[in-house]
Amino acid sequence: MQDTEKNDFSQGSIIRHILGLAVPMTLAQLINVLYSVVDRIYIGHLPHASAEALTGIGLCLPVITILSAFANLFGMGGAPLCSIARGGHQEKRAQKVMGNSFAMLLMTGVILMTVCYVLKRPLLYLFGASSATFGYADEYLTVYLAGTVFVMVSLGMNNFINAQGFGRMGMLTVLLGAVLNIILDPVLIFGFGMGVRGAAIATVISQGASALWVLCFLTGKRAIFRLDRASMKLELPLVKEITFLGTSGFVMSVTNGTVQIVCNAVLARWGGDIYVGIMTVLNSVREIVSLPLNGLTSGAQPVMGYNYGAGEYRRVKAAVRFITAAGIVFCLAVWLVVFLEPRFFFHLFTSEQELINNGIPALQIYFCGFFMMALQFVGQSTNVALNRPKQAVFFSLFRKVIIVVPLTLLLPLVGNLGTDGVFWAEPVSNVIGGTACFVTMLLTVWKELTQKERMQNE
Repeated sequence: MQDTEKNDFSQGSIIRHILGLAVPMTLAQLINVLYSVVDRIYIGHLPHASAEALTGIGLCLPVITILSAFANLFGMGGAPLCSIARGGHQEKRAQKVMGNSFAMLLMTGVILMTVCYVLKRPLLYLFGASSATFGYADEYLTVYLAGTVFVMVSLGMNNFINAQGFGRMGMLTVLLGAVLNIILDPVLIFGFGMGVRGAAIATVISQGASALWVLCFLTGKRAIFRLDRASMKLELPLVKEITFLGTSGFVMSVTNGTVQIVCNAVLARWGGDIYVGIMTVLNSVREIVSLPLNGLTSGAQPVMGYNYGAGEYRRVKAAVRFITAAGIVFCLAVWLVVFLEPRFFFHLFTSEQELINNGIPALQIYFCGFFMMALQFVGQSTNVALNRPKQAVFFSLFRKVIIVVPLTLLLPLVGNLGTDGVFWAEPVSNVIGGTACFVTMLLTVWKELTQKERMQNE
C-alpha cells in the first residue's frame, strides 16, 4: 500500500481539487453515457424501421437504469465511506469498505441477470411495448443482460478509483470502453447487418473492457488501497453501512427507472409509440446535458468527505458554495440552449419528421425548470459526501416518487393536457424538489458545519 497522504484534499485550493476530479469525472461520465446514447443515435437512423427500433431501445432503458442503480448502491455507498476513512487515516477500514463493496457488486450482478432473463417478456410489455416494438426491445435486452456483471464492476468500482483521487484514471476506465463501442457500433449494426442486436453486442464488449481495466488498476501498484481477497470477506455491519449510504444513489436511479416506466406507459396510452420514442430522445438529451452538473457534484464528494473526516469544516463549506454557484450558472446556460435550439437535439437521434415536429414542444416543456436541478444535485451530493443517508434518500424519493409519478398520471387529465401533462411533471418536480432539498441542507448540514467551525475557533 502506498503513502495515504497522496492526494491530500485538506491542503491547497478547494476549487482546484474539485475541478481536478470533476473535469475527468465529467468526461468519464460523458463517455459512459455514450455507451447507450450512441446506440440510440445509430439505431434512430436505421432505414425503414428507425422510429420503431428507437422506441424499442427506449423500452429497455428502465432495466438498464435499474441495473445501474444497484451499481450505485454499493459503488456510491462505499466510495464516500472510503474517502472519510482516508481523511481520518483509517487505512484498513478504507480497504475493507472497497473489498466488501466489490463482493456485493459481483453477487448482485449475477442475481439481477438471472431475474431479468426470467421476467424479460412481461417486463417489456409492462413498460409499454407493442407488437411493433417488442421484437426490437427483446433483441437488444437479451444480449445486453449478458454483460450485467461487467456493468456492475465498471460502474460501481470506478467510484473507488475516484475516491482515491485518481480522477484521470477513472476517466480512462470508461474511455477505453466508449471508444470500442463507438468503433464497433457502425461495424456491427450496419457493416454486418446485425441492427439492434449488433448495438447490444458492441455495448457488452465495451463494458467488459472497462471492467477489466478497473480490476487491473485496483489490484495494481498505483492504487493507494488495493483490492484483495481478504478485504472481500463480507462483514455484515459494514455491508449495512455501505448499503445505507448508497441507498440515496440507488433510490435516485430506481426512481428514474420507475418514472421512465410510468411515462412510457402513460404516453403509449395518450399518444402511441411515437411519443414513447419522443421520451427516449428527451431522456437521452437529459442524460447528456446533466453530465457536467453530475460530474461537478460527484467530483466534490471525495473532497468534501475527506475534509469532513479531517475536521476541516471551513473547507467543506467552501466546496458547497462553489458547486452551488457553478451548478446554477451551468443549468441556466443549458436551459437557454435547449430552448433556442431544440431541433438540433432531435436531429441527432432521428430523421423522422413526425417525431421531430411533435418532439420539439415536448422538449421545451420538459426542460423549462432544468435550472432548479442544480439545487437538487448540490443538496443530494452534500448529504452523501458527509454520510447523511437518511436525508439523501428522502429527497430522492420526494422528487421522483411523491411528485413526478403522481403528476405524470394526473396532469394528462387536467385541462385536456394529454401528452403535454406528462412532460410538465418534470419541471414542476424540479422546482419543488430542488428547493426543498437545498433549503433543508442549509438548515441542517450547513448549520452544523458552522457550529463545528465556531467551536474549533474558540
